Amino acid sequence: MIEIRTGDMDAFFAAPFQIYGARTPYVSPMLSDLKRFLSAKTNPLFDTAADFACFTAHEGGAVRGRITAHVHRASNATFALDRGYFGYFDCADDERVAAALLERAEGWARAKGFREILGNFNLTAMQQVGVMTGGFENAPYTDQVWGPPYLPRLLESRGYAPCFPMTTFEIDIRTVAIDGLLASAQMRALFDDGFRFSPIRRATLERRLEDSRLILNESFADNPMFVPVSRAEFEFQAKEMKWIMDPRISAVAEKDGAPAGAVIAIPDVNPMLKAMGSRLGLTAPWHLLKHRLKRRRAVIIFQGVKPEHQGRGLNPLLLAHVLGEMRRAGYETAGGTWIADVNAASLRQAEKAGATPLHRLHLFGKTL
Repeated sequence: MIEIRTGDMDAFFAAPFQIYGARTPYVSPMLSDLKRFLSAKTNPLFDTAADFACFTAHEGGAVRGRITAHVHRASNATFALDRGYFGYFDCADDERVAAALLERAEGWARAKGFREILGNFNLTAMQQVGVMTGGFENAPYTDQVWGPPYLPRLLESRGYAPCFPMTTFEIDIRTVAIDGLLASAQMRALFDDGFRFSPIRRATLERRLEDSRLILNESFADNPMFVPVSRAEFEFQAKEMKWIMDPRISAVAEKDGAPAGAVIAIPDVNPMLKAMGSRLGLTAPWHLLKHRLKRRRAVIIFQGVKPEHQGRGLNPLLLAHVLGEMRRAGYETAGGTWIADVNAASLRQAEKAGATPLHRLHLFGKTL
């Protein structure tokens, strides 16, 4: 018999480890981070504890699956939606377990009056998104999801349909033709017009992160599913980045001293989390030191240019700059968060950079 528990955070954290095992590419957020993500006391995304629920499936003394159900009020208001969301759907290859978890999430959404449910969202479109439908052999970078090949089948068996296809990419920094991202004449014209790069150092981190948030909100305003990020939400997310940031690989582009664009990149911490089991323990300082000495993978969290400066080549200039800095710092590959199939401009830039597809993802939705 399958038992569904609510709010068992220890089981929620343990579920994918028990189901998938250590040999798969799955990497979990730190237990401490997962707890603060799923807390109305700490996560500004939630107004009250009634805005979300965490469920785990148990059978025969083992954790067999997990899922969240939640509301993203700002998204529903922005796009006039009547939608609940599910996230963190990790499950054994068992239709009984999947049905029990999905029915509980659907019931939560119906009780809130929602007419549809969509996921994975862990917990918004600016965090880990989607259900993997390809590239299962490839290890995820920080802020990328990983799930086994059978999850889409389990969702479809419960009436969910795939939509909103996305791809994540990887760039080989060692071989990328950085000079080919932007014509030298365009590059000179931008510098002649007063554009300069300002690194994001620890002393300027707070101010530069706020510059980056404002650039993010302006530059992504027309992107599908994007909702402006509040200062509280951005700082909540940035909290986990501050201790791992490498100031060499992020920058703000300024025009005559005013912020015009930004690229935020961090070292990929997934190899370290995998080795630590995503828990703080006595060996954590050793793992952190090893990570800092052997950083070879980086992640571009976001890149954006204010609308008034778009169309002039500043976006490829930003990418060329950060890839050059990564190469000088000894990084070998760079991953990126998802790009939707409808985002033709970003897909063209990824192709121009020689990026190769890493993972294929879809959202899965159902009318309630």
